[in-house]
Amino acid sequence: MKGRGCWETGSIRSFCNAGCLNKFHKDDSGDEEPASQSDKSELHGPLKTLSSKLEDLSTCNDLIAKHGAALQRSLSELENLRLPAESGEKIKAVNERATLFRITSNAMINACRDFLDLAESHSRKWQRLLQHEREQRIRLEETIEQLAKQHNSLERACRGAPGLAAPTTTSSSTTKGSVQPAKGEASDEDEETEYFDAMEDAPAFITVTADPKHHRRSGSNLSGASEGHPEDWNLEDSVFESSNQSSYNESTCKDLLPKKRRRTRIPDKPNYSLNLWSIMKNCIGKELSKIPMPVNFNEPLSMLQRLTEDLEYHELLDKAVKCESSTEQMCFVAAFSVSSYSTTVHRTAKPFNPLLGETYELDRLEELGFRSLCEQVSHHPPAAAHHVYSRRGWTLWQEITIASKFRGKYLSIMPLGAIHLEFHSSGNHYVWRKVTSTVHNIIVGKLWIDQSGEIEIVNHKSKDKCQLKFTPYSYFSRDVPRKVTGVVSDADGKAHYVMSGTWDEKMECSKILHSSHGSSSTEGKQKTVYQTLSPKVLWRKYPLPENAENMYFFSELALTLNEPEERVAPTDSRLRPDQRLMESGRWDEANVEKQRLEEKQRAVRRRREAEAVEALEEGKDYEGYIPLWFERKVDAVTGELICVYKGGYWEAKEKQDWSVCPDIF
Repeated sequence: MKGRGCWETGSIRSFCNAGCLNKFHKDDSGDEEPASQSDKSELHGPLKTLSSKLEDLSTCNDLIAKHGAALQRSLSELENLRLPAESGEKIKAVNERATLFRITSNAMINACRDFLDLAESHSRKWQRLLQHEREQRIRLEETIEQLAKQHNSLERACRGAPGLAAPTTTSSSTTKGSVQPAKGEASDEDEETEYFDAMEDAPAFITVTADPKHHRRSGSNLSGASEGHPEDWNLEDSVFESSNQSSYNESTCKDLLPKKRRRTRIPDKPNYSLNLWSIMKNCIGKELSKIPMPVNFNEPLSMLQRLTEDLEYHELLDKAVKCESSTEQMCFVAAFSVSSYSTTVHRTAKPFNPLLGETYELDRLEELGFRSLCEQVSHHPPAAAHHVYSRRGWTLWQEITIASKFRGKYLSIMPLGAIHLEFHSSGNHYVWRKVTSTVHNIIVGKLWIDQSGEIEIVNHKSKDKCQLKFTPYSYFSRDVPRKVTGVVSDADGKAHYVMSGTWDEKMECSKILHSSHGSSSTEGKQKTVYQTLSPKVLWRKYPLPENAENMYFFSELALTLNEPEERVAPTDSRLRPDQRLMESGRWDEANVEKQRLEEKQRAVRRRREAEAVEALEEGKDYEGYIPLWFERKVDAVTGELICVYKGGYWEAKEKQDWSVCPDIF
């Protein structure tokens, strides 16, 4: 009996291992059924698997019942033997436990059957719901396709319609077409006509492009049209045409030295895998600057260097110096404000958060005519002050505070603070603010960046304005992605130029000849139609270097920003050890060094807080942290308290006297 029991126990174990377990592995592998199935098979497949598992459990239960009964018979036989009273009690207890085991196994099987019955009863409901959702999706796709066809038909009808009334009824998205004048009517349009709907709070246009030779006479058949002077455009062509060159014409910069040879590549980015969600899931709603992030999510540049990268298309400001008209100059300033976003289109990695007191200089005075200095002037909130001087006739300064929020699916980055630009000869003082950047697909999918919002550029001397709209990406929109549109107007509100383009490729401006009031929009606002000359390209993005995808998508300028350089301040970002290690591909060492630097910064902050408490207890004033090269002043234009350059840095560099610099690295 003993031998038979061992064999039966072994047979049960063999059955479970070879039968049940193998079937579990086989079914769970997902190889049994093809990827594409009908709705019915998708729903009944799992039920079939559950039924198979239940049959396996029933087989095991039958074996348990069979061998349990045999065990109880053996125990009953033992009870009938003449054994000591104590042994009889123990055998009786074992018998009771065997009975409980059989009852429990039967209950388990019954529960499994109930579960399967419930699943089968709900299968029809699941199937109906799934079928309904699929039908809804198909209907939506068909509707969108039908709308697209109708839109195309309307566009073709609009192009063939007589007169100028048709364009005012089209949508506000940018559209090109040809409008034929009615027979016998005088026309100011050529066969290639574009329309811009004028801005309603934010710019959204359709332009009318006209041949200049047809507009030498005054007057127009456009209702309410203002008189245009196309000759002025011809006078300006020399400046505008020069903007089509890929770089500033060096023949006009005889006072500048030849460009220094700089590096054109950095070590390729290592292939490190890291789960972003594992770090970010506990940080929803927090400031990005307060989230401890490994260097794996960074690029080997600091925020100060990224801020300096805005100067990549500085030649736009060099050209703006030559403009005699303030509205014409505004076009170049607007193009410059847009160009700073072109570097962000592929740059999904975050820059290093600068340490308090960290600086970054970019001295291109002898090569490109400008030099730039940035300093991290605050840590909470993180704020950087920036000052740029150009011997070509302009100065730019700003203090930018980065406010960022992680929203779960996306990350919003809001730069706070005004950008100031002043031209030395004219005294024109321009002020604008940056738009919001959004990083999408934080949890799943490929990361991508979008810019959205509005920029208002104001010349505080002439009161000229330019309003630019960065259109957010929409899956259902037929607009060009990353579109930017705007209008340049003078102090009286008269529009002079239309701006159009994309923030990742190019910006154009079109001189306005006439304006007329069109039809009212659905909101009741009256639209304006602008008739313009052909657009002029002011700015076009430089192509990325070869192998850029393996070098963090850096531009030619970005590749040189972290290049080691002599005579810089000991607080310069180029000397930051964790950033230098990361650029070299030694990420593990960089993470260790990053933790050391952050702990060192926290220790300095704790010491400063202790000094503040001590001063408060003694009744003394405590100034707190004081920036090294910048000082806080009330801005006369905006009324804000901002950090402006107080001087001394370039003199200290000339003398190589860095004794005032703190030890932050």
